[in-house]
Amino acid sequence: MRGTEVDRVQEVYATSYRRLVGQLTGVTGDPLEAEDAVMEAFARAVNSHRAFLAADNPEAWLRTVAVNVTRTRWRRARLFRNAAPRLVTSASSYDDLSADRLALLAALRQLPPAQREAIALHHLADLPLHEVAEATGAPIGTVKARLSRGRTALAALLSEPESQSESQPDAERSPR
Repeated sequence: MRGTEVDRVQEVYATSYRRLVGQLTGVTGDPLEAEDAVMEAFARAVNSHRAFLAADNPEAWLRTVAVNVTRTRWRRARLFRNAAPRLVTSASSYDDLSADRLALLAALRQLPPAQREAIALHHLADLPLHEVAEATGAPIGTVKARLSRGRTALAALLSEPESQSESQPDAERSPR
């Protein structure tokens, strides 16, 4: 890589890294896994610098690579689930997140991966439907269906504690 190419990768890194990690956290439900996937995407950008620099939207190129890295890891984890214990991140990695954000991440983790990806890319990354379709390799109609089903599931998951506490009389809610 020449100096100007290195400068371009560094420029994209400086402007896009935090945003990409935030977006991938929505996809993965884990900030550490998201950070690792984004770093892998940047490593691939350096290794494939011609394709990266030729991209109309380098951030979209990186996001697509990071999502694909995540998918590959999920497939591998599913294949080897019985052979190796899953790593669990410590609660300390979530110390700087608000209670609402933690609830959202917990609810997102309960969604099927395809719905979680669609919701994270559309709502958290603020991508239009056609870019979500491109990033996930799914037709726009499929993305719309995943978004609809995912939002319905999220609404149910995020409203459960309220509906349970409202349905219980005051006497039942108080500790004995």
